Amino acid sequence: MNRQAQSAVLFVLGAALLHAGLTDLYLRYVKAGLRPLVLAAGVVLIATALATTWYEWRHKRRAPAPEDHAPEDHAHEDHAHEDHAHEDDDQGDHVHREPRVSWLLVLPLFALILVAPPALGSYSAMRTGTALQQAYGYQKLPATGPLRLGLADYAGRAVYEHGRGLAGRQITITGFVALDHSGAPYLVRMALNCCAADAQPVKVGLTGQVPPVLRPDGWLQVTGTYTGKRTKDTVNGGPIPYLRVTAAKPVPTPSDPYDETWNN
Repeated sequence: MNRQAQSAVLFVLGAALLHAGLTDLYLRYVKAGLRPLVLAAGVVLIATALATTWYEWRHKRRAPAPEDHAPEDHAHEDHAHEDHAHEDDDQGDHVHREPRVSWLLVLPLFALILVAPPALGSYSAMRTGTALQQAYGYQKLPATGPLRLGLADYAGRAVYEHGRGLAGRQITITGFVALDHSGAPYLVRMALNCCAADAQPVKVGLTGQVPPVLRPDGWLQVTGTYTGKRTKDTVNGGPIPYLRVTAAKPVPTPSDPYDETWNN
């Protein structure tokens, strides 16, 4: 892979990162707070590609022209050039055969451009223990009226604050459906520390007027009330609170399918 090819790969990779950072595509890989770093990486790669191309162009322009030599030296020089040409050919064949494997580095690039991985769903959620953690503190809830809470926020308040401020309130949360081996339904959001590779689920069990037919990985907006019912995650023994459902409706997959509120 020569310098020109390297520059082209860097440029396309930088452009792909800029495209991902300027759209919601980057949310399939990293959490929303890392958007500036994704954009900065794209700019750096494009700048590096342009600088490499300019350096190569300048180097070729400054290459010295061949000097004139006396006629009696031509025969010797021609013989020397032939020898060097053969050596260069041999060396060129030796050098350029092995680095062809470096073109495999282009495959992840095309995967990034052409194939956007789906967000992690019920399969991963039910095979990973709940990542519910106690927050340093919870924002004060309004005294009256219905509550729209993040799933992890509701789960944390239900477990670690024992539902303080939630009892008797109408609560709405959103997540995707997951079913355990017995068919029991859960509402789940995947939480990120940094990127999708470390995503872990936060789960809320559903009881009450649960819809009779639930499609795993389908997104639901669930309205209900707090209940003190809990269970333990069969994977890691972590606490899973419940919500008593009074109404549920399907909703489109959000632009950011991952939940970060649990780590605040």
